[in-house]
Amino acid sequence: MTQAVMARRDGDTFQARLFWDFASRLLDENGPIVKVGFEMGPKSFDDIWVEYDEYRGPPNHDGVPIRREYLQCKWHSTPDSFGYLQLINPEFINANTYSFLERARKAQTEFAPDGVGIRFKLLTNWRIERNDPLREMVSTRSGAIRLDRLYGSKTDNSKAGAVRKAWREYLGMDEDELRILVGTLAFGEVTDSLQDLRDRLDMTFLAMGLQRVPVNESAFFYDDLIYQWMGQKRLEFDRKSFLKACRQEGILVTSIPPPRVYGVKSFEHAFDHLENRCEDVLDFVPIFDERYIRSDADWSEKLYPELKKFLVDAASTNNRLRLALDVHVSLAFVAGSILNIKSGREIELEQRVLAKSIWSADDLPLDPKWPHLVYSVTEIDLSRPEIAIAVGITHNITVDVLTFVKQSLPRVGKILNCIPSTGASARFVVCGHHAFNLAEALVKKVIEVRGGGSRVLKHLFIAAPNTLTFFTGQRQVALGPVRLYEFDFEGTRDGSYCPSLTLPISHSSNASESQST
Repeated sequence: MTQAVMARRDGDTFQARLFWDFASRLLDENGPIVKVGFEMGPKSFDDIWVEYDEYRGPPNHDGVPIRREYLQCKWHSTPDSFGYLQLINPEFINANTYSFLERARKAQTEFAPDGVGIRFKLLTNWRIERNDPLREMVSTRSGAIRLDRLYGSKTDNSKAGAVRKAWREYLGMDEDELRILVGTLAFGEVTDSLQDLRDRLDMTFLAMGLQRVPVNESAFFYDDLIYQWMGQKRLEFDRKSFLKACRQEGILVTSIPPPRVYGVKSFEHAFDHLENRCEDVLDFVPIFDERYIRSDADWSEKLYPELKKFLVDAASTNNRLRLALDVHVSLAFVAGSILNIKSGREIELEQRVLAKSIWSADDLPLDPKWPHLVYSVTEIDLSRPEIAIAVGITHNITVDVLTFVKQSLPRVGKILNCIPSTGASARFVVCGHHAFNLAEALVKKVIEVRGGGSRVLKHLFIAAPNTLTFFTGQRQVALGPVRLYEFDFEGTRDGSYCPSLTLPISHSSNASESQST
């Protein structure tokens, strides 16, 4: 009985914290969110709804802005997964009669008959089963179902066809009706724990001028406050009414405007859209097909010049910048190379490691007990002039890099392996100051072992928090020519590495790339 009570309370907490994540952004006068609702809307999608400015909502699969998102929040006390068949099984949502898709169909028919401008999204801490066909059809950028993959085949004799057939027959609809329905659906895998969500809110409340709750306090009064408002039938808030409610509760502690945050994204977070809270956002998502760039030439011909202009413009009016980088590792490094250590700017970075934090080179005092990197050199053929650098912070990449170098980089003679003294882990890097020191030590070690002079090409492979990658990029001039690589984490290509950018950008670097590979 106790376990069941805690599960229900955790579910309520999950919903409440997601509400506050959206609602607090109403305090940003320049933000795209204009209304937020709680426990109202179409059945099974009534947990939270978010209304956006007409022209600034997140785009759907056709690029049309979403005007309103209806969110269903499902928190589970034990980990599990689901697939396309669970969506037509009522038990999946603890129901006896109507399945998730049936309820989605009813909501779509009533609220979005043409399928335009509305999205119905399931936010859950369960994952889509890795081997289920649905996983390949859900966009990692937006969580929406990719119609090009669902309708990639014309018959039912395929994985995509089996999904369409099962859904179509269960719901008793034709293909055109099904296409409209699935075009409104999205799924978000919330990997944050309840504590992670609380930590995220702490930084959001700081930015928006709401009262913060000390981390050592067990009670988090915001969890209960929204349910108190619900009991008073205050279920819908625009900017004016939310500001008034916060003032009445005495939780609006400052009128100081939030810091300016500049966002860059090449993929989309499950529910934390950068446009909701950033002064300006550089959106590279359309250039990628999920995690893979559509055209290799775009790395140097499109992404680099646009990123450089964006960051230089931001830095021209701000001595201290805060960056939110939801980007590939190559772009985090390039951002650092643009705002390098001689730029004269102090940089704060939003870092997602388990929970979101604000990291900078001076965020915490130096602690001699912080763990360090351990270096080793793998010699392949010392007559070869180039060097590879394998930085495995979050996970050990030594074997993957060695395999790739032997198969694809005939000019690399040795590999500098860099691994944490305490073992690879997402928790290894403590803070921004620690990341700054690690980047500084890493570059010094590369200079020490590179041999052949500063113009030797370095092949850089990184699995690390973006803050450390950014700080390493700030020292690109000291490193000399660097070629960056992206790894096929999803395993949908070759499960290995592919080159992205070579810095500095020049015609000679492109020629060198063709010779080396």
